[in-house]
Amino acid sequence: MTASHDVQAKLKQMGIELPAAGAPAAAYVMAAQTGNQVFLSGHIAKKDGKPWVGKLGANMTTEEGKAAARAIAIDLLATLSTHLGGDLNRVRRIVKVMSLVNSTQDFTEQHLVTNGASELLAEVFGDAGKHARSAFGVAQIPMGACVEIELIAEVA
Repeated sequence: MTASHDVQAKLKQMGIELPAAGAPAAAYVMAAQTGNQVFLSGHIAKKDGKPWVGKLGANMTTEEGKAAARAIAIDLLATLSTHLGGDLNRVRRIVKVMSLVNSTQDFTEQHLVTNGASELLAEVFGDAGKHARSAFGVAQIPMGACVEIELIAEVA
């Protein structure tokens, strides 16, 4: 990131207000840092504060899944912001995103669903938001959520 790129200003321009960071649902932490890398635990899709339940290819469309992935990216930013003491300008690069899409065996658009998160990160951070990525179809996600995403960021 360059000093002229203010992440908070960009979020405001995009009409995004970060929610409170979530709490772990089991025996783990939401963020762990080693050196200049921050690893964020998987975040599930939420709608109206509750798990966004669904299965792509059965009762959810690719566009709905993409919206869920975008919502997760906002929650990931909230967790990252909390970990960084509220200063997302410390993010030097989004390094990796890994996405799990609760989908039927014949659903093959996991990559398009995951674009919901990837596109938001690139819009917020510019070139520093462009990342390596994996997107998988899985049989189930905790609490029946439609999508779960984890993230690795490099920070200053």
